[in-house]
This record gives sequence, structure tokens and C-alpha cells, in this order.
Amino acid sequence: MYKALLKPLLFQLDAEQAHHFVFDNLRRSNRLPGMPALLRSLYDFTHPQLEREVFGLKFRNPVGLAAGFDKNAELTDELSALGFGFVEIGTVTPRPQPGNPSPRLFRLKQDEALINRMGFNNAGATAAAQRLRQRRSTMLIGGNIGKNKDTPNEQAADDYIASFEALFDTVDYFVVNVSSPNTPNLRQLQEKEPLIKLLQQVQEVNLAKARPKPLLLKIAPDLTDGQLDDILTIAAETKLSGLVATNTTIARDNLQTTPDHLTSIGAGGLSGKPLRQRATDVIRYLHRQTEGALPIIGVGGISSPADALEKLAAGASLVQLYTGFIYEGPALVKRINQALVASR
Repeated sequence: MYKALLKPLLFQLDAEQAHHFVFDNLRRSNRLPGMPALLRSLYDFTHPQLEREVFGLKFRNPVGLAAGFDKNAELTDELSALGFGFVEIGTVTPRPQPGNPSPRLFRLKQDEALINRMGFNNAGATAAAQRLRQRRSTMLIGGNIGKNKDTPNEQAADDYIASFEALFDTVDYFVVNVSSPNTPNLRQLQEKEPLIKLLQQVQEVNLAKARPKPLLLKIAPDLTDGQLDDILTIAAETKLSGLVATNTTIARDNLQTTPDHLTSIGAGGLSGKPLRQRATDVIRYLHRQTEGALPIIGVGGISSPADALEKLAAGASLVQLYTGFIYEGPALVKRINQALVASR
């Protein structure tokens, strides 16, 4: 139904307008009597074999929604009805910010991909925490945290800690995002020395809590093997619970979209099918280097059950959807979970 009826209508709209249209209608439909139950009957698939215990948390299934879709924790109950095992909100910053000027989200239809330069547009950590306190579902929630655009890198830890503290009682795990290409100079924080310093400061606050939360790092797909080795050294030194691999890429290799069209779009992070192989390669490398000791959430180019199985076979413990969810619709979650049970 989504691909035959709704998707063609949505794809007539600007990509960001379509996003808001879906949000508004999911919210409205969830208020109708019986609608949450209907959505569950259509899209949810529950089976004991889908349950996973990863970094001390029990996931009802391993298919999550990646950060960037529900930035402000507005639809966690509605998304739970669509069959996700977990949802990662954000990226959240301490202070609200509008993000980059529009247009800032673009479809590459021939490649089943997106380019975005949203720029951490969000309502701030306090607003997200308030919404999460009002939710009804018990689905696990991750908090993806970043820094405000106008915060110098030298003071970045203050921003991450502020968001961490604001969200601490409302999320189940945290992801430190230093890999978005859409905040100026943010990726400089992936360098070894500043990253160790940042993670140590956040982890110090975390470990001082009576019940610390799992702390993960989201990394870019554009890192070299040497840089990935540095990430693993840092993960060990700062006692990270896992990694999210990967964020969007700044590469534009092997696309069917014409160079002129790409030039007209401009800068931004690329997600979707073209990222599939690179994300899988990064997961496989990290898994091999750690001999499977460090949990990995695999994300990047998952648009079919086979893609999800590929990520899990490469060493991911969990997977996340974003662009594939937009192109394939909510039935993709159910199809992946059914395939996982059938493959066992």
C-alpha cells in the first residue's frame, strides 16, 4: 500500500515537506480509536527468536530507527506501533537551533538515496526529555547527542554533557555524534586526541551515576583503516559500550544521479543504497579487529531483508533504518524481522 499509493504522493512533495506531512498524519491517526492496534496488526512482528541482549539492554527485536528521523522525540509511541525494536532520537543539542537554511534534504531517486545538510535542527534537549517523560510505550530509546553549531570545538564537551544530563532519565542508551558532515568543524572531533578528551569527560559524568547508561560513538564511513584502529583504541580507553557504524558519507562515488544535478544540490551527507557496501565493510573490519567483543549497531543502505542480514553477518548486533524506511515504507521492518526468524 505504501509503495503503490502513499509513496508516489509523498514524492511529489519537497522531501522535508513530505517528512512533516508523514509526522503530522502519524500523530493524528494514532489518536483515532483502534488505529494503534491496526498499525500493529499490519506492521508489527513479534517472535522470541528476535529478542537480543546488547550492552546490558534487552531489545524486543534488532531493527531500530536511526537518529535523524524523530529528532525531537515526537513520535516514539507511533513508531513503536510500526514494529521497531528501538528508536534513536536526535541528534539533540543543549539549546534549540533551526539548522541550516532550506532546501536541505534532497532525494536521489535513481540511486534510492538522500542527501541532507539539516545541521542538527532540533528543539533542544530539555524539550525532548519532556516529551519522552510523557510517552506510553516501553520501547527502548537511544539518545543521540551533539553540539550546537556556535559552540567552539574546545567547549564541545560542555554541550555533550548538558544534553546527556537533560536526557539521562528518559533514554536507555546514548550515542555521541561527532561524525555528521553538516555542522562546521564537527568531524575534527573524530581525531584521536580531541575525541579521547571529549569521551573521557562525558564518560566521567556517566560513570559517576548510580546506574550508568551504555555510551556509544557514531562514526563516519569515510574513515581509513588506520583511523578506525584509532577509534577502537579510543573505545577501549574510554570504556565505550559500542559503536554505531556508520553515519552519512561525503563521497559521491558510483552514483547514477548526474554530476550536474549533484552540483546543483551541493554539500551534505549521502545516505541510502550507495552507502550499503561501505557501511558493511566498516562493520566487518571493526568486528574482525575486536574479535566481536565490541557491539556494533549497523546502519547504512539497508533497504531489504538481505541488506539487514548482510550487516548482521558482518558483525552488527543490531541494525537501524533511515533512508530505506523512506523508500520502502514501514513494511520493511516487518519483512526484516520475518526474514531473521526464517533464517534461523
